[in-house]
Amino acid sequence: MKWQLLVRAEAEEDLASARDWYEQKGAGLGDEFLDSVAAALRELERNPERARLYYRNFRRVILRRFPYKLFYQLIAPRVVIFRVLHAKQDHPRGLR
Repeated sequence: MKWQLLVRAEAEEDLASARDWYEQKGAGLGDEFLDSVAAALRELERNPERARLYYRNFRRVILRRFPYKLFYQLIAPRVVIFRVLHAKQDHPRGLR
């Protein structure tokens, strides 16, 4: 099955906020964060079932360099990205 990525508005807001925060910490760091997210999304597009269920029907991918997690669900034929949350955030609360 060929999977399609769908990034919900809440996840886009999460990404923009995190990118801005990292960019304030160092020029170009925000773009490096987005590059890390893009790599995770490419991997999800290839093999979204690799991550096991984490909370309810959500799965997660942990970014390699940054302390963020992408939360998604498989709603065939789509991989729906719901949130991109910092590792220290209350994930169940953020996924409601």
